[in-house]
Amino acid sequence: MKVSVKVPKVGLTVEEATVAEWLKSVGDRVEHEETIASVEADKATYEIPAPAAGVLEEIRVESGETVEVGSVIAVIRT
Repeated sequence: MKVSVKVPKVGLTVEEATVAEWLKSVGDRVEHEETIASVEADKATYEIPAPAAGVLEEIRVESGETVEVGSVIAVIRT
């Protein structure tokens, strides 16, 4: 099964965020709730936890790219 990793809603007025850094690479094993990336929004940095355990199958948004809150930034294969 594939599970989408999305940019979470982090505030009432935050509409977009920039992927600051990927802590995992495609092919890496990840555990549920393990931090796999960080994003920056409104002068704050937020950690993105893995929504499921599995293998990071795809990174859709590279570091430095800005996307809307709720966008899929990666896919995990469970």
